[in-house]
Amino acid sequence: PERDPVLPLRAAAAAAQAGLPLSLHAVRRLAATVRPLPTPWPAEAREQLVTLLGSGQPTVDVWEALEAEGLITRLLPDWERVRCRPQRNAVHIWTVDRHLIETAVRASEFARRVSRPDLLLVAALLHDIGKGWPGDHSVAGEIIAKDVAARIGFDRAEVAVLATLVRHHLLLIETATRRDLEDPATVRSVAEAVGTTSTLELLHALTEADALATGPAAWSSWRAGLVTDLVKRVAAVLSGDAPEEPEAGAATAEQERLAIEAVATGGPVLALRAQTEPPSEDEPAGDPEPLGVELLIAVPDQPGVLPAVAGVLAMHRLTVRTAELRALDLPDGVEGSVLLLNWRVAAEYGSLPQAARLRADLVRALDGSFDIAGRLAERDAAYPRRRGVVAPPARVTVAAAASRHATVIEVRAHDAPGLLHRIGRALDEAKVRVRSMHVSTLGSNAVDAFYVTGAEGAPLPGDEATAVARKLEETLRA
Repeated sequence: PERDPVLPLRAAAAAAQAGLPLSLHAVRRLAATVRPLPTPWPAEAREQLVTLLGSGQPTVDVWEALEAEGLITRLLPDWERVRCRPQRNAVHIWTVDRHLIETAVRASEFARRVSRPDLLLVAALLHDIGKGWPGDHSVAGEIIAKDVAARIGFDRAEVAVLATLVRHHLLLIETATRRDLEDPATVRSVAEAVGTTSTLELLHALTEADALATGPAAWSSWRAGLVTDLVKRVAAVLSGDAPEEPEAGAATAEQERLAIEAVATGGPVLALRAQTEPPSEDEPAGDPEPLGVELLIAVPDQPGVLPAVAGVLAMHRLTVRTAELRALDLPDGVEGSVLLLNWRVAAEYGSLPQAARLRADLVRALDGSFDIAGRLAERDAAYPRRRGVVAPPARVTVAAAASRHATVIEVRAHDAPGLLHRIGRALDEAKVRVRSMHVSTLGSNAVDAFYVTGAEGAPLPGDEATAVARKLEETLRA
């Protein structure tokens, strides 16, 4: 060790590859006598680090052995700020440093999916390195990642890719779950941030590895599907194959049938359809994994549709995963205006309610004979309260330039029964129309995005959008 500064990394990589621990005596001897690596690192040191990170689960024990004796902070001085650092969001199950290693372990499973597995593994190790610094950890992490990547010997182009991955490691999951993927502005903004298809490929794998290493609440088949859909759309833009504007989707036969029946009956008509996902090629055959239930509702256009539907679903303890609202063009000869709501829901507890029961409650909610707000308030009052636990206040913002077709209002709040109902009532009172909404829940935190327009279908003027957001925030904080 006195003559070979690469020896700690070589020994660690060999141990992890063999699935064996490093002996305490060996690690202490290395810590006491090894010389520091030159800057930039020799190619062998960088290769051994990548080998260590790509060794799967054995990496964890070997890494912790080096860290216990101070070798990691000698190799990567910025590691000291994240060492044993607690997470701010309860959805995480590991401290920051352990999460970074767990992400590398997960990323090693995706090494065959990307053309540069070395960049993927190093990005996994560094993606949250900025959490030890003030401000946005992605912005701080980008600066640190540039310095670390150059120090360990990556060239200028590789440093730029790693910096992009760290800066935008939350971009895909946040966009997929909070933005309208049918809006060209959404896809173009991601394409501009990512830049190339190879970087997009790496970011897709990093996103999944990061979420899997966070905890069970951070990843699901539903989230994976949304991210994959976004990646396909962005890849099409980057390759020049995407249309400038999406084609308006024609109503399906089932949607048209529901709309005609809604006009004929003068009330809501709905259909429930279970959605499942078959196991992947790497998984054993078995029952398809449930993704939730698609809920189609056609209702004559009238005020209060969103809060009524959201309230009825909350009363039946149904969790809303995605929601889309749009006016439906009726066939020639059919008069009237119909709203179509296409939502994906899942039962919070037990089994799904019958469609007839949902429809009956929705009819009552729309005609005012069902006091949803009162019922939800009674149920909320019955929930046990833990002393001293106060949720942070809700925050409502307007996302600038998020869409050319609508104003995007983003709500961050404590998730609670009836939250969407309260938001829907407030937006209804503000006389804005909800074009679509995208809901995302991590642990006890809800982050919901609402695409709204004025009565004429155009985005809200800036001052009006700000006023709506401020009023909604006041309502949720009351």
